[in-house]
Amino acid sequence: MEKLQYISQGFTIEDQELNIRKALDNGVKWIQVRWKNAPENEFIKLCEISKKLCSDNQTVCIINDHVQIAKEIDADGVHLGLKDTSVEIARHILGENKIIGGTANTISDVLQRMNESCDYIGLGPLRFTSTKEQLSPILGFEGYEKIIQDLNEKSLDIPKIFAIGGVVLEDIELLQQIGIYGVAVSGQITNKPSIINEFKTVLQ
Repeated sequence: MEKLQYISQGFTIEDQELNIRKALDNGVKWIQVRWKNAPENEFIKLCEISKKLCSDNQTVCIINDHVQIAKEIDADGVHLGLKDTSVEIARHILGENKIIGGTANTISDVLQRMNESCDYIGLGPLRFTSTKEQLSPILGFEGYEKIIQDLNEKSLDIPKIFAIGGVVLEDIELLQQIGIYGVAVSGQITNKPSIINEFKTVLQ
């Protein structure tokens, strides 16, 4: 599984598409299409465009929240928030071979996601981020450390956890030392797509 996820950004379909194209041109291999409060027909159109662009670039295309749309466009999977469709229902709709990721903010969320057999967990936020309207309590590095420690104490295998929420390149080394698998990045890649290569180098 890729260690770098780009979460798409933009207030219009044009912005979103442009940012996704730039990320792909700079070598990203995993895109999560996320566009909150978008008009539904435009969001579907963006998902269709993204799926084609990702297919052309041998890149994983994940749709945020919308399980039905992910099925209709044959995306590679979905990412589900804690208040979205359950993993069980999503699995039933999408089938065994699709990727299902889930958000988590606390150790109990992580344990829930592990019980639900999520393929990966987006754990955060690391720090304040303006891309999310209702931000969960900020974890900081100490929060990640504590959660990994709790899992180790329970003798549980550490799942594939991606740090999310205000993550920048300089964070990666410490996150990896803590035991975090990968990162989901939005702002820093949107603002400077060429940084993707640096992310990939550090995430080896």
